Amino acid sequence: MTIYSFHLAQVSVRAAVKALATAPAAPGLEHVEVLAGMRLGAAVVSPARMQLRRIAVFAQWRDEAALESFLARDGFGRELAEGWHVRLEYVRQWGHLSELDQLPEAARAMGPDEPVVAVTVARMRLPELARFIHWGRPVERQIRDHPESTLATAAIRWPRTVSTFSVWTSTRAMTRMVFGKDAGEPARRHNSAMAERERRDFHHEFTTLRFRPLAEHGSWQGRSDYIPWTGTD
Repeated sequence: MTIYSFHLAQVSVRAAVKALATAPAAPGLEHVEVLAGMRLGAAVVSPARMQLRRIAVFAQWRDEAALESFLARDGFGRELAEGWHVRLEYVRQWGHLSELDQLPEAARAMGPDEPVVAVTVARMRLPELARFIHWGRPVERQIRDHPESTLATAAIRWPRTVSTFSVWTSTRAMTRMVFGKDAGEPARRHNSAMAERERRDFHHEFTTLRFRPLAEHGSWQGRSDYIPWTGTD
């Protein structure tokens, strides 16, 4: 069965530069995005904005055995194995990314109380970068500070790929954020940014992917319990 994984790890500078320049290849690895970590909401010009050694990897695998083999036998995979990752079942996609065109729009249903993982991947229109930053940073802070988001991060690969990753306590909480149904002024930020994107797109390609978490491995920043499994096992 096809599965997906999202990884956060601190790796050597050599491994980071190599993987960012040339994506890793391995038996059963069907698609991979390797990006440098980026702190949500950080100032545009700051060391926190692009953290070369803090690597984020989003990958599609033929099956779980392919992922296990990569983490055990590949040099870069072994560095990733020292960090944290979550294994994922595809649920739904909005938007378009050419490398994932084979996915159906919807593959599974999720209950409103299930924990959910959201991944976005975008290929930027470089002339729109200033607009994207202007509209995107308030949304970053909205997601980062949301009480129902247990982990939220962003990542970038120059010159034009950006990604976000977030874990939510429930599908209901995430969809309330997306549709601006929370209380207070910050609730409107995501809707406002999406309206601006509809007016004039920031991206060549953009997709939002929703996943059901299957298993959590390792630790990141001293934690290994980002997925709220209680009552969902």
